[in-house]
Amino acid sequence: MVYKVVAVSFSYSNNIYYFSANSIPNCKGKYVVVEMDEGKYEIGICKTNVFEEKKDNLDLPLKKVIRLANADDMKQFDKNNFDSQEALNEAKKIAKSLKLSMNFISASYTFDRSQLYFSYLSDERVDFRELAKKLAQKYKTRIELRQIGVRDKAKLVGGIGPCGLFLCCNTFLTDFNSVSINMAKNQFLALNPNKINGVCGRLLCCLNYENDQYTEMKKDLPKVGSYVETDVGVGKVVGVDIFKKTCKLEISKGNYVEIPCEGLYESAKWFIRIWKCANLSRWWLL
Repeated sequence: MVYKVVAVSFSYSNNIYYFSANSIPNCKGKYVVVEMDEGKYEIGICKTNVFEEKKDNLDLPLKKVIRLANADDMKQFDKNNFDSQEALNEAKKIAKSLKLSMNFISASYTFDRSQLYFSYLSDERVDFRELAKKLAQKYKTRIELRQIGVRDKAKLVGGIGPCGLFLCCNTFLTDFNSVSINMAKNQFLALNPNKINGVCGRLLCCLNYENDQYTEMKKDLPKVGSYVETDVGVGKVVGVDIFKKTCKLEISKGNYVEIPCEGLYESAKWFIRIWKCANLSRWWLL
């Protein structure tokens, strides 16, 4: 089963979201009013014309595109953006006067101005009830303050990654998947924080992209630190090149060779003990 959809992005994020086309004409590059959660509406810009997409590739149920944005909609949209920046500055002043440890990142109105969202960073739990009360009295709308993490900040603010491209989280990632230091080890990366951390200070999300492929390619290769039998004797595996499918072996102290991994098999434990003893005796004789 396929659905007719359009891809839409919003001013606060470069992420792409899919909406039911709802019989609108081709609208690439145009602003549209779309349905959001809890009966609210937002204005976004269409990144594509109407196209068909398989059910399996969509997060159902889809929200609808209500209509193409008219002049009044755009006037309201511009006013919301301007007023939200003023509200952001005001929230910073009030938080400072209340001596709250809050680093505000963004503020945004819903299209109908029924709610005003604030995003902030903090290293501790903040009691912002007095702040929310003052903001509600001033702006006469429902106030929601969201504490976010450093990865969420990078997603909202954006930036350039170490690869030279725009941040993945700010362009196409919709969820933050778990990333661990073992993924860096699995891909033979230097465990240098400057190399494997993103602009948010956390491990790069892209460590997740090829980790499964590395695991699959390493499955039939000997492990680093193991011992294998070759035509030139038993050697210790000190390195593996998964792309060339070769191993770097230490045949004896200071004697290294690089050979194809195909046909190698790990030696029995008793054989390894003999090899270690032989090499240790050779070292003492030197």
